[in-house]
Amino acid sequence: QVQLVESGGGLVQAGGSLRLSCAASGRALSLYHMGWFRQAPGKEREFVAAINWNGGDTVYADSVKGRFTISRDNAKNTVYLQMNSLKPEDTAVYYCAAQWSGRSFPSPPSPSTYAYWGQGTQVTVAS
Repeated sequence: QVQLVESGGGLVQAGGSLRLSCAASGRALSLYHMGWFRQAPGKEREFVAAINWNGGDTVYADSVKGRFTISRDNAKNTVYLQMNSLKPEDTAVYYCAAQWSGRSFPSPPSPSTYAYWGQGTQVTVAS
């Protein structure tokens, strides 16, 4: 199975940018569609963005469309989430997740459709 490790979180002022990375090990990243989710305190985990196995298709939550960009480099076994124009409401723990590429893409934007998860990285946006 694949292991996922996120990095790149931190504290940023509103309007700023961060780039999150998700490094995969154990199996080739190209075997999986990948997603980013986030969870704020007291809230359910919510879908942010997803990318299909070869990077040819992406989907975004309406709340981040136009501000966030998901990408991947299968040669580096890494998925990225570029976050621009950050808002205080983007504050959350961000998780990357993997689902088997045999599934159709995009799948319903539910955490239950993803089998493998990283440990998360905290993003805090100060107003």
